[in-house]
Amino acid sequence: MPKTAPADLVQDVKLSDALGERYLAYAMSTIVSRSLPDVRDGLKPVHRRLLYAMQQLKLDPDAGFKKCARVVGDVIGKYHPHGDVAVYDAMVRLAQDFAVRYPLVEGQGNFGNIDGDNAAAMRYTEARLTAVAQALMDGLDEDAVDFRPTYDGTEQEPVVMPAAFPNLLANGSSGIAVGMATNIPPHNVGELCDALVYLIAHPDCAVDALLPLVPGPDFPTGGVLVETAENVAEAYRTGRGSFRLRARWSQEKLSHGLYQIVVTEIPYQVQKSKLIEKVAELLAQRKLPLLADIRDESAEDVRIVLEPRNRSVDPEVLMEQLFRQTDFEVRFGLNMNVLDADSTPRVMNLKEVLRAFLDHRHEVLLRRSRHRLAKIERRLEILEGYLIAYLNLDEVIRIIREEDEPKQEMMRRFKLTEIQAEAILNMRLRSLRKLEEIEIRTEHDKLSGEKAELETLLSDEKRRWKVISKQIAATAKQFGKNTELGRRRTELGAAPSVVDVPLEAFIEKEDITVILSEKGWIRAVKGHVSSVEDMKFKDGDSLLFSVQASTTDKILFFGSNGRFYTLSGDKIPRGRGFGEPLRLSVDLPNDAEVVAMRVHQPGTKLLVASNLGKGFQVDESEVLAQTRQGKQILNLPEGTKAAFCLPVEGDAVAIIGENRKMLVFKLEEVPVMTRGQGVIFQKYAAGGVADIKIFTLAEGLRWKSGERERHEPDLTAWLGKRASAGRLPPTGFPRANRFT
Repeated sequence: MPKTAPADLVQDVKLSDALGERYLAYAMSTIVSRSLPDVRDGLKPVHRRLLYAMQQLKLDPDAGFKKCARVVGDVIGKYHPHGDVAVYDAMVRLAQDFAVRYPLVEGQGNFGNIDGDNAAAMRYTEARLTAVAQALMDGLDEDAVDFRPTYDGTEQEPVVMPAAFPNLLANGSSGIAVGMATNIPPHNVGELCDALVYLIAHPDCAVDALLPLVPGPDFPTGGVLVETAENVAEAYRTGRGSFRLRARWSQEKLSHGLYQIVVTEIPYQVQKSKLIEKVAELLAQRKLPLLADIRDESAEDVRIVLEPRNRSVDPEVLMEQLFRQTDFEVRFGLNMNVLDADSTPRVMNLKEVLRAFLDHRHEVLLRRSRHRLAKIERRLEILEGYLIAYLNLDEVIRIIREEDEPKQEMMRRFKLTEIQAEAILNMRLRSLRKLEEIEIRTEHDKLSGEKAELETLLSDEKRRWKVISKQIAATAKQFGKNTELGRRRTELGAAPSVVDVPLEAFIEKEDITVILSEKGWIRAVKGHVSSVEDMKFKDGDSLLFSVQASTTDKILFFGSNGRFYTLSGDKIPRGRGFGEPLRLSVDLPNDAEVVAMRVHQPGTKLLVASNLGKGFQVDESEVLAQTRQGKQILNLPEGTKAAFCLPVEGDAVAIIGENRKMLVFKLEEVPVMTRGQGVIFQKYAAGGVADIKIFTLAEGLRWKSGERERHEPDLTAWLGKRASAGRLPPTGFPRANRFT
């Protein structure tokens, strides 16, 4: 047969197809073999291999410790072909009682702490399994689960653990795969066992029926769960949501009416040292006016001491301030994205996760029962052969002594199986005692009874579920609420009521004058400056706007691009210099200018208009921007720009165009909108708006002409409907067409 040339083996494949195929393979490998836990035992492959390797090393809870380096070496050499650092990190986390609700590894040595310090190197630390890990692997040697070859084919490893312990929900899990992630908080195993028993008795129940039994997560570091019952229920119904977790604190009274606040539990996965650093940083920035100092007095336990500014500070308000600005309060997400029994990733709700665990336990019970039944049947077969030998002892001895093939002869003579004949031939002489015959009959009767029970169990599903209920009850007794390990640590608190004190109250109030220059430099000067004309600016720069405000105020900026921008008074740069460019604080485009700056006054309205005389009224609360990108309010056609932003203080609008035509109309003709181009104020043959003024019609119109103030009480000649052309202004009106 002619050899195929190498060129004939080359196939043309589109690059997109090749990349897609390889990326999909990589994604599936990441999802199945690295990032998502199995719903049955709650373990990822690295954790499963770690526990199995430790069991093979006989590191049982009642055995001695072994070096972690030995364990990691076995794991990466036999089962998990990845880096030793990643494997050791996974092992360390399984041993940290502040990271895992029910540790699977018992560590000896430095395994890190809640401050975020790393564990010692693996050559210095030792470990062994815990009782929880032992429960997870109970039945591995009884054909409870399937095994598969390891990566090099020289060993076998379990596909999943038998899992007598509901590890997925008890210890939680987190991971980021390709295109999906999982995040499951830990729960109390006693509550989970109650829910499992209830689900066995009521398999058709709704998720809501399980909520009284599983009211919420139970974190290893404690804290107080303050999420609303509706949100918790929705999260468990859908498998997605979040839980609001706060630090636990108490008030300690001191002498002379003083007090201090002591935090004894912090939220899950928050590093204590970084939390204290953050509070200290906010103190230095004067953003915690109610707090005087923070101290860390922790030893084995957590003890963070907070000193209020003075004795009149309400501790509830002080803690609310810290909850809003620091990680004394966090949100822990729930995303129960797991691998089901077919290794398919999907998001499950609470009932589906518990049901999957029960189905796995049912399968394990069936396999272990069949395995035990097979062993009993083999043993009974051997015992029956022994009994035949005792009944015919002399003949058996004769056959063994005289026959050339005693095995075949015994099988023929006494109708024995090959296994029975082999067992008789391997019997020791000391077993020929009469006492041994009695023991064999006793064992035979006992195993026969166990065999009958197993056969009944395998044929009766209701009995199997009763056995599983008893197993779950035993787990609850060993690890449940009545044990030190199993007592609930996270308090189930009520959702906090809305605090009336606004966030601005947490900022130290101080009078300031905000100054914006024509070239866009902004600064805040301490106090209310009466004369800003004396302020110094960079060469070629001058004053554009100035407002008197306080550090708790919101400052609004209206750009010529129709966007409103918002800055807090305490965020505006202070000091003796020229300030900073406004564009460092807000995303104001280079081709846009600030056309108005004012202090936010809730409950008022603004009139906004473009240079072509189109605009509307808007509630000032609608223009507050939450991000530095600002908030688009006035939509602008091509070639136009925003030019006016006036507070609504009156009942009439006076507008004058560049064509020197003035029109007065009622303010009620201008609609209130939240966003848009608005309506036409005044018609022009050419040009646009020169100036706009809002005033009270009964008081007449006032304007400045040079140093004098002029007044026109009767505006009948100019009063008309919106969108009219208007007429020439009163005598003495400025040639600049400005009201001020």
